[in-house]
Amino acid sequence: MARVRTTYRCGACGTATPKWAGRCSGCGAWGALVEGPDTVLGGPTVASGEAAMPVTELDEGGSVARATGIAELDRVLGGGLVPGSVTLLGGEPGIGKSTLLLQVAGSVAARREPVLVASGEESAGQVRRRAERLGALHPCLWVAAEGSVPRLLAHVDELQPALVVVDSVQTLADPEVASAAGSVGQVTACAARLVAEAKARGLAVVMVGHVTKDGALAGPRVLEHVVDTVLSFEGDRHHALRLIRAVKHRFGPTGALGVFEMADEGLRAVPDASGLFLADRQAGVPGSVVVPTIDGSRPLLVEVQALVAPSALGTPRRSAQGVDGGRLALLLAVLERRVGLSFATADVFASAVGGVRLVEPATDLGLALALASSALGRPVPHDVVACGEVGLGGELRQVVHTPRRLTEAARLGFRWAIVPGTAVTGSSGLEVMRADDLAGAVRLCGLLGPLVDGVAHDGWPPTDGGEGRAATPGWALPRSAA
Repeated sequence: MARVRTTYRCGACGTATPKWAGRCSGCGAWGALVEGPDTVLGGPTVASGEAAMPVTELDEGGSVARATGIAELDRVLGGGLVPGSVTLLGGEPGIGKSTLLLQVAGSVAARREPVLVASGEESAGQVRRRAERLGALHPCLWVAAEGSVPRLLAHVDELQPALVVVDSVQTLADPEVASAAGSVGQVTACAARLVAEAKARGLAVVMVGHVTKDGALAGPRVLEHVVDTVLSFEGDRHHALRLIRAVKHRFGPTGALGVFEMADEGLRAVPDASGLFLADRQAGVPGSVVVPTIDGSRPLLVEVQALVAPSALGTPRRSAQGVDGGRLALLLAVLERRVGLSFATADVFASAVGGVRLVEPATDLGLALALASSALGRPVPHDVVACGEVGLGGELRQVVHTPRRLTEAARLGFRWAIVPGTAVTGSSGLEVMRADDLAGAVRLCGLLGPLVDGVAHDGWPPTDGGEGRAATPGWALPRSAA
């Protein structure tokens, strides 16, 4: 039985102290300490008292995943939800968390398995209207507008569901904890009790968690430690694309990525994400390069765009959307010092198309080529992909999983790949061109002159006055040619 004692706890970080102080010793927040019996002691989440046994004689305990019926989610979870597991789904407001979980609940209920949706943020009528829009109206789907943990568990005792969806954990409250719903103490106590009940009953529980303005899960850090799986639901509300990935998963790897598209009827799985990213791409436009990336364990082809234009400002603008602003500044410096392109009087805009965010160093080469292409007004051939890390000396460094990246590019019809000279490419079906430094890669694309090593194919490199070729602006010429 859990014991409760009176203490002072910080509402920002959860640090407890036996007496009040004006400033929290944990995070430095002023006036954040609140008195109350909100420190829970004891209360293990997993049953104890069993004798120790050799690991070879232990039973799996029924930890076999059961499919949710949502293919992309099952991919991330390694097959589905495990009975007795607790999953925490976090994401920005309005991104589609409730929609996704109601689709999951409807899919499980369609198999005639009872599902309980406990909504503390919406009324039962609102949930019913959303279920109707999503096609999730099933007699085995039960809805309770409930925010009390004891009453929620009473519903569980009555219905004996196979799945419980809690939307959200910040709206739950335990009467034994004298603090408001959403406080550090309430979130900790409610989560610990739900985990204990899920383990004891063999019940799969999925909880929605709020996030802070920085994108981190709100509440105490212990919330992420106590659950079995933490899912991150990402995307831009101005784009239809949604990405789901496992930040923590005790029943499998965390490298899988699920891709969804928001439609009128709800979230729709996207099995071919690369095709979606490249669907609206225009060939022959300067500043466009396709980069084969790896997100988790899944290869994706993403178009990187750059626009370099003369600036009338004393300090030219640098704008990055979907790519790291620090990497953009680094690549501009390398292009100027190692290749000879000048951006001192130009506004530079860089973007990853489709609302995706690229953070891995493998996108350096593609972004650098897009910047050079836009500055010189010459398009990179449309059937070329590029991947590699760019160093401060202008050298190109190999990246992991290059063969998988190139195989995905070959599947979508690309013919050429520009990679670092030391990269291991395997047999992908692409014509591989190697460059030791960034200047060599720029020349391989035909942006500074003829191709090296006699590598060429029809229409490449572009000739002066060719279709889709803009005049080279004098302000962006290499210093050696100006």
